[in-house]
Amino acid sequence: MPDPNGFLRYDRRLPARRPVPVRIMDWREVYPPAGEELIREQATRCMDCGIPFCHDGCPLGNRIPDWNDLVRTGNWDAAVDSLHATNNFPEFTGRLCPAPCEAACVLGIGGGEPVTIKQVEVEIADAAVARGGLRPRPVPAPTGRSVAVVGSGPAGLAAAQQLARAGHAVTVYERDDALGGLLRYGIPDFKLEKRHIDRRLAQLAAEGVQFRTGVNVGVDVTAEQLRAEHDAVLLACGALQGRDVPETPGRRLRGVHQAMEHLVAANRAVAEAAAGRPSVAAAGEGRPALAVLSDGTPIDAAGKHVVIIGGGDTAADCLGVTHRQGAAGVHQLDLYPEPPHARDAERDPWPTWPWILRNYPAHEEGGERAFAVAVQEFLDDGTGQVRAVRIAEVTVEKRDGRRIVTVLPGSERELPADLVLLAIGFEGTEEQPLLAQLGVTRNARGAVDARPDWQTDADGVFVAGDMHRGASLIVWAIAEGRAAAAAIHAYLGGVGTLPAPVDPARQPLAAR
Repeated sequence: MPDPNGFLRYDRRLPARRPVPVRIMDWREVYPPAGEELIREQATRCMDCGIPFCHDGCPLGNRIPDWNDLVRTGNWDAAVDSLHATNNFPEFTGRLCPAPCEAACVLGIGGGEPVTIKQVEVEIADAAVARGGLRPRPVPAPTGRSVAVVGSGPAGLAAAQQLARAGHAVTVYERDDALGGLLRYGIPDFKLEKRHIDRRLAQLAAEGVQFRTGVNVGVDVTAEQLRAEHDAVLLACGALQGRDVPETPGRRLRGVHQAMEHLVAANRAVAEAAAGRPSVAAAGEGRPALAVLSDGTPIDAAGKHVVIIGGGDTAADCLGVTHRQGAAGVHQLDLYPEPPHARDAERDPWPTWPWILRNYPAHEEGGERAFAVAVQEFLDDGTGQVRAVRIAEVTVEKRDGRRIVTVLPGSERELPADLVLLAIGFEGTEEQPLLAQLGVTRNARGAVDARPDWQTDADGVFVAGDMHRGASLIVWAIAEGRAAAAAIHAYLGGVGTLPAPVDPARQPLAAR
């Protein structure tokens, strides 16, 4: 039985972040490990509700009350097993997911403080490593069937592990030089140190998964070759087509970039430094080499005035990166008005995901935020390099499903800008030769549709993750990867069934 008074005896509490002056001088994770006493205390706050709505908030169906109580009673090995029963990579989700499960926690009703589910999860995941490592589970009897997984992000890796454990021969194809998808080069190390990815990849390799990096499927390997070598194909290529503002004057000036260009270059520089092979001069003591694009174009923030356009996770990641690169100053611009600090029950009733002001660790590290503003023009320094942005205050309203942005007269002003980063969302998966070769098309959202059995328009070709859903949360990627793996297993005539936590039509909790 859970402690019925735990939530009354203990307040919500998280481990203290590393001090700002210390952490911005390196790329290590912001949060240090929490002590066992703190985690037991927080797990004790879980009430094991008769109807645990946290299950509905999480598409993975994580057994949250179960592993909370196992942590409360000190049964860590059982907690590890319970957590891994529904989630292949809890060390990823515990660090990166914004935790819709916490928004759906019963303790959050009426403005209360939910259980620190995400923190308990990451501590259990880390305990799995500390208590014997991530033990592989190789299959005793291969099925003789082969599956190609295109893309090595969380959806592709989750599917690969599920299929390998079911006895299928799995090969993961990745066009980049290293595995992990956005986890590798899109997520900064201060949120996810790459050793966590490497540990999981070692586990998957020990379970029989084959990896081929530097292979652009559709170019280096044709779809015809892929289908000839494998009995089924899973597309898990993500949704990396960044939203742009081509109509804004000055967009083509040097120094105006997509946010992902900046994040990928920064992550590569950090990886190069960690491997002891920086490619260009270091930016300063304790810092990695300066970030550059593949053609050598500088995209580092060192000594620059930076403007980040966008208010979401990607923008916050860019903000943290610019601090660590030594930016002279940073402005983050959001088109929408400042959100409320607490849930508006009429707009977003519990247990749905609320629209509230979210302050990320990067925001306490510096920079200025401006809400309800829009860039009117990128200004030229006379040589084709951006020198400033001209912004104006705006109002935003929806009419007939369309967004109407109105500029407030007389509100225009300039912000200095040597580097501008567009973090305004994604428009779906990239157009690529592979899709045409397979006879698969993108829909109006730039995503790839799936039938109820996760197959695309091409028989034997499945899709999962952001490529199907559009840019979304890591828990949705893993859930879709697991569900697609179950569908592929059935398609191949596998014995028994694999867990399928979601179907292709499943959506997050929403008020009707």
